Amino acid sequence: MNPLGPVLIVLLIPISAIGLLLYTDTGIEPALITATVKTFVALFAIAGILSYGASRLAARSEG
Repeated sequence: MNPLGPVLIVLLIPISAIGLLLYTDTGIEPALITATVKTFVALFAIAGILSYGASRLAARSEG
């Protein structure tokens, strides 16, 4: 199993809570919700690329 799976689940909980708070607050601009989701997706993609690269390096160093 990819180690990022459980990390994604753990990170989705506070991100969902923040998104719900931003969505229900009338003083918050809707663009902030979009920015929150885009930032989370970008950071998760970067983490996935780094995890994949690290696993490839580890496999190559094992021989």
